[in-house]
Parts: sequence; C-alpha cells; structure tokens
Amino acid sequence: MLELRFIRENIGLITEKLKFRGITDSRIGEFSAIDQQRRTNLSEVEGLRNKRKTVSQEIAALKKNKENADNLIAEMKTVGERVKKLEEELRGIEENLQDIVMSIPNIPHESVPFGNSDEENQEVRVVGEIPQFDFEAKAHWQLGEDNDTIDFKRAAKISGARFAVLKGFASRLERALINLMLDLHTQNHGYTEMLPPFLVNTDSMTATGQLPKFAEDLFKTGLSERDLWLIPTAEVPVTNYHRDETLQPADLPIKYCAYTPCFRSEAGSYGRDTKGLIRQHQFDKVELVKFTTPEDSDNELEELLANAEKVLQLLKLPYRVVVLCSGDLGFSARKTYDIEVWMPAQNTYREISSCSNFGDFQARRGGVRYRPQGEKKSTFVHTLNGSGLAVGRTLAAIFENYQQADGSIALPEVLTPYFQDRQF
Repeated sequence: MLELRFIRENIGLITEKLKFRGITDSRIGEFSAIDQQRRTNLSEVEGLRNKRKTVSQEIAALKKNKENADNLIAEMKTVGERVKKLEEELRGIEENLQDIVMSIPNIPHESVPFGNSDEENQEVRVVGEIPQFDFEAKAHWQLGEDNDTIDFKRAAKISGARFAVLKGFASRLERALINLMLDLHTQNHGYTEMLPPFLVNTDSMTATGQLPKFAEDLFKTGLSERDLWLIPTAEVPVTNYHRDETLQPADLPIKYCAYTPCFRSEAGSYGRDTKGLIRQHQFDKVELVKFTTPEDSDNELEELLANAEKVLQLLKLPYRVVVLCSGDLGFSARKTYDIEVWMPAQNTYREISSCSNFGDFQARRGGVRYRPQGEKKSTFVHTLNGSGLAVGRTLAAIFENYQQADGSIALPEVLTPYFQDRQF
C-alpha cells in the first residue's frame, strides 16, 4: 500500500497515475474529506483528553482541601461521554480511510509504457527459432489424450472442470521440470530453496495484495474456526516469511525459490482457455522471490527476469519478453515483464512467467524493513517475484514444440538426466 502521508500530499499525482493505469472509478476522490474528518476528530479527542487530565488534577486538589468539586466532576462526565462518542466515530472513519488506502494500486515505474490493454504491451526481445513442421501441429491437450498421459475427462469426474490428471510420461515430465527449475535456481542463481505452507491466513493474503481486492479469485477453506486460504502462488507464503521483521542490510538481497501447487478460482476469466493446461484451478509453479534495497531493485528485476528466461533457454523453447503497459499492470506491481512461450498449435505466444518489482508496496503492507548502514531509522525493503516457471504451461509448451510426426513427444536434452532409470 501507499504511505498515508504520501497520499495526503500527492492527491493530484495519484489521480493522474490512476488515469495512466486506466482506472477511473477509484475512491481517491473521497480521501481528502475523510482524512480531514479523521484529523479533526483526532484533534478534538486529544484536546479533550488533555483537558480531562488537567481537570482531574484540579479535582484531586479540591478534594484534598475538602472543597466541593461536584461541578467539575459533572463537567468531566460530559467530557468523557463526548470522548467515547468521538472515539467510536474515529474508529469508523479510520476503517473507511483504511479501505480507501488498501484499494489504491501501486504507482507505476517511470519506465512503464502507456497502454490500455495487453494488446499494447511492448515487445522487448524474441529468443529462439519457431519450429517448422511438415505436418499439422496438434494442441497439447490432444497430444496428451492421444498418448494417454493427460486425462481431462476423469479429472472432471473427480473434481470438475479445469482440472487434469497427469500420468506416465506427463507425470514424470512435470516432476522433472520442477527439479530442473529448483536445481538451476539454487545451484546456478543463488536462491535458497523453501517449501512453505500451502494454506495461509488473511494477514498473509493482505500483505501481498491479494486481499481485499481479489477475494473472488481465491479459494477459502470455509473452516469456521480457522481463517485459511489456499495459496494462488508461492509469492504469498514466501514474501510473508519475513513479515513484521527488520532485516540486516548485509543479508540483502535475500533470494528464495519455492515449488508449490497453486490454486485459483479464475473467477474473471469468462470462459477463456477452457481447454488444456493453460488456465487450471490447480497447477504447479516454481516461484522466485527477492527482498532487496530500493537502490538495487531495478537491477534485481532484470536479473530475476534473466533467471526465469534461462529455463526456457535450457529447454530450447522459443519465447519472447514483453514489458507490460500501464493498463495491463497488476494491482501491486510497479513494473512487470512477461515471458511468453511459443505455442505452435495456437500459432501465438502465451504467458509462462510474470516477473515484477513491487517497490515497497508489499513491504509496507507486511511491515518488512531494513536499517541502512549508519542510519538510525529503518525503512522498507523492496520486494520482487516471478515465475521460474509455471510448470504446467512449460509442459504444454514442450508437448507442442517437441511433437513428432507420429504423435509422440521428444524429450528436451537437458531433461535426460531426470529420466534415467533409478532403483531404490
């Protein structure tokens, strides 16, 4: 979230940046009036509290001298009732103000291009050669069904639409991809592997920006005695790992990677990608998360992007990188790159990773600080994360790009070690 004082002093800038994002129905217009009401009430409460303290001393002195203090006591009773009423009003005002603050998205980085939708995202680079087939390319879901290795029909029987059962080759490929990604990021890129909980509380979802805005896109357990949500990405538990902590500057940047299943209701997808593995309610992902200083966060984003790209380079899958325009930028993000892998059957690039710099937006919500060397006051870290990669989409891309004329799937060379027979 944005700092309260920053919002107060920069209403015009924030209004302009919201328009830059394409947001015209925000509550920023209500902020000034409600903020002023809060400050007025707070000033009156503090004045009455001080008066009560002073008069209480006068009452005590009168009683000590055995003088009548009934009028002052009656006055203080009235003051007490007024303070109580103002405090109740103040709680409501502060809740309303907090709702407004939590609804304001992050301020885009100055390098983010203007645009209204994903169609105006700007291409940064294209990597790899698009495969040329002398046969009609099949979609990954058709290849999975033909090879009896991805089963959507039985998954629907078990759970419903937008679930899949992987078995045989596909199941082993999924596991191999997870291991490849974790091995690469820990051994080559310096990330510490983590296996976090897959259920988190409301505070964790709020700190990373999923709540309150995106509640309809999440799955909640429904247990009355526990307030738990299924994670939509490992970003949530891993970023919250340092919630309400002050980190040591010598430890920054801190870099974590984590494999987890992810759960999303896809409430706003409106029937898109109903076939295949692109938009599932449950999917696997390896996530990269960083905590760094404000001075280094821009460079750390570029490095994180390169780390995610390396997976596709090793798998020899063609892809492109785009920078998201203002209208396509996520709620919490300051700047985002998407990596899009080539899908032959669809004759287009599809998102396989989203790499974002959040500035101090998440850290402010989650209270993650550090104390710069030589400084007395602590300040907020910058957080970043990105998919390294979405595993199911990577599997789908391998199926389509490595398909053979006879319908079989060739194995990327880098995965060969993970398919060697082993006995235990």
